[in-house]
Amino acid sequence: MKLRISILIGLIASSLLIESCINKTQLSVKQSVDNKSRQEWAIVIHGGAGAMSTENLTPELKNEYMTALTAALETGKKTLIEGGSALDAVEKTIRVMEDNPLFNAGKGAVFTHDGRNELDASIMDGSNLAAGSVAGVTDIRNPITAARTVMTSSPHVMLTGAGASQFAKEQGLEIVSPSYFYTDRRFNELQEVIKRDKNGTVGCCALDKNGNLAAGTSTGGMTNKKYNRIGDAPIIGAGTYANNNTCAVSATGHGEFFIRWTVAHDISALMEYKGLSLKEASELVVNDKLVKAGGSGGVICVDKSGNISMPFNSKGMFRGFATANRKEEVFVYR
Repeated sequence: MKLRISILIGLIASSLLIESCINKTQLSVKQSVDNKSRQEWAIVIHGGAGAMSTENLTPELKNEYMTALTAALETGKKTLIEGGSALDAVEKTIRVMEDNPLFNAGKGAVFTHDGRNELDASIMDGSNLAAGSVAGVTDIRNPITAARTVMTSSPHVMLTGAGASQFAKEQGLEIVSPSYFYTDRRFNELQEVIKRDKNGTVGCCALDKNGNLAAGTSTGGMTNKKYNRIGDAPIIGAGTYANNNTCAVSATGHGEFFIRWTVAHDISALMEYKGLSLKEASELVVNDKLVKAGGSGGVICVDKSGNISMPFNSKGMFRGFATANRKEEVFVYR
């Protein structure tokens, strides 16, 4: 009897050992495949989504946007190639677009109903889920830098209005007169009372050589907005999200829908809990869930392997990407 028990225990132990070896081999093979297919670095950007007609977007203006997108992309690309962090790449890239009056962020922010510029931005670190954002600021030159400073130099995630400006001043960030954000183009849009979200919100997602993901978004909001309205751009999980286990996401579009449907986090959750690929998850959210809800816009995403996805359900979306395998392109329409 004792001999039979000993033999049985031995067989079970052998079986467990064999199963363990098989699992380790499978994991090793999977990791080898993942490492082989993983991009060393990747970056994707957007400059806003909307109903871009050929009447408004002339060939000359389109070329200006393409040039601006390329310049922003090159900034982030250079940072990543040199071994910089995904966070640095995201912040530097978005600053380039904030300083360009073509985009509805920073210098080119649209006007509120009261003729002011109110800016929002957020940033997130996928390595530890740290995040920072500012909303309704009127005198911080680069809101994306303010958002990152909230993340790194305060115990908070979001600061708004005058408080955010006071914090930025104390941190030595560049403060400008509200008149800095004035541009004739945006002011004329207000005078025409264009009651729709304008193209131009900017965003960036990046994967660095250390395998860390980051995402950031910056915007001037909606033309003619009232009551200090805040959209999805500064809200973590709605307009911005990054998690090293899944992906980094930046959104652009009708913010209220992106908030209600927690679009950025939903894409990550579908990957984490349902095992969907980046493309499957982002397409499901943007071109199924949002469409059924009546929301318009798009997202840019990069996953932990450097795969890129840029779905949108509007007529166009300014966007571009670059990866370590020398693929690079900028787009407006489909």
